[in-house]
Amino acid sequence: MKTLWIVALSAFTYTACSNSAANSPEANQKAKEERNKRTALASVMAVEKGNLDSVFKDAVPDLVEYGEGSSSSVKGLDSVKAGFKSWMAAVPNYKGSDFIAVADGEYVMVYGQWSGTWSKDFLGMKPTGRSFNLYDVDIFKFNDKGKIVEHHSVQSNREAARQLGMDMPSFQ
Repeated sequence: MKTLWIVALSAFTYTACSNSAANSPEANQKAKEERNKRTALASVMAVEKGNLDSVFKDAVPDLVEYGEGSSSSVKGLDSVKAGFKSWMAAVPNYKGSDFIAVADGEYVMVYGQWSGTWSKDFLGMKPTGRSFNLYDVDIFKFNDKGKIVEHHSVQSNREAARQLGMDMPSFQ
């Protein structure tokens, strides 16, 4: 009987320790980071389907798009969607591949290769029919509820424009 009590007490102690470790702040943070990585990857992978609702389904209404920092930010989900819709119309075969996601706190970085061909008007410019191929890091910031609150891109817009043959104004 004494052995049975020792086994039962050991099992209870193991279960209690396992549960407290699973509910530790570190475990909760890790779970949030994994959730956010899945969300960021789903967003970038949805680009190939061309469905903007899927791309932005986990973004907050006041999303801020910083791009790669060479121009002013775009604020508001509807404005960000409109800009992306214009890009997707001009480069309908825009796609990414070889994604790697890394999370650090509230940020997720997704590294991948992006390509496409400029085949329709974009911002009043006529298409050149040329293609581009670039590596990019998309940086997503998440809130506590797992929603995307901002996005940054490390991709060089100037390099994309050069490869596409866009006549971009020079800034001095």
